[in-house]
Amino acid sequence: MKEFIKVEGVTAPIELSNIDTDMIIPKQFLKTIKRSGLGEGLFYEMRYDEKGNLNKDFILNQKPFLDSKILIAFENFGCGSSREHAPWALKDFGISVILAISFADIFFNNCFKNGILPIKLNKSEIDLIISNLPKYKNILKVNLMSQEITIGKTDMKFDIDNHRKESLLNGWDDIDLTLKHEGKISSYEINNPNSYWIDIER
Repeated sequence: MKEFIKVEGVTAPIELSNIDTDMIIPKQFLKTIKRSGLGEGLFYEMRYDEKGNLNKDFILNQKPFLDSKILIAFENFGCGSSREHAPWALKDFGISVILAISFADIFFNNCFKNGILPIKLNKSEIDLIISNLPKYKNILKVNLMSQEITIGKTDMKFDIDNHRKESLLNGWDDIDLTLKHEGKISSYEINNPNSYWIDIER
């Protein structure tokens, strides 16, 4: 996982609540365990019509939002099933930050595990950002180190758990965090040769 320090880029507001994981990546794209290529299926049923033609009214099909790095939504983003393909698809499309009033818990946790920064803001902050985006060419800056979002000359702070912040800043996933204790794990295995994770005698 790459280190996450800051992101500056085009920001796409999808002004909806309850955007579920089936909307983010429909079930027909869940047959693979590869993370690459899933960006093509992101919001597929919103980006394309029933015949597979591009829906020009959907924001991610419009310039400059084709190259969005940041998404904005309302309440309960990522609800529904716990499919990890949802953050995979967002990341593969190029999304690194999601701003929302609230997130579904499992999706929220999965974002951190896949190098995406989900930020909870209150409604007035979300509304302020959306209303000001056109004035600044739809560009936002998000600095994880200082925990600040900048639009034009306006800065606003956001909260993040210290452990998750450290993991993103260093590009650590769950495997990396486990390997930090490799010495202790190896020492335990050497000193306890007959110890097993599962009691195989039962």
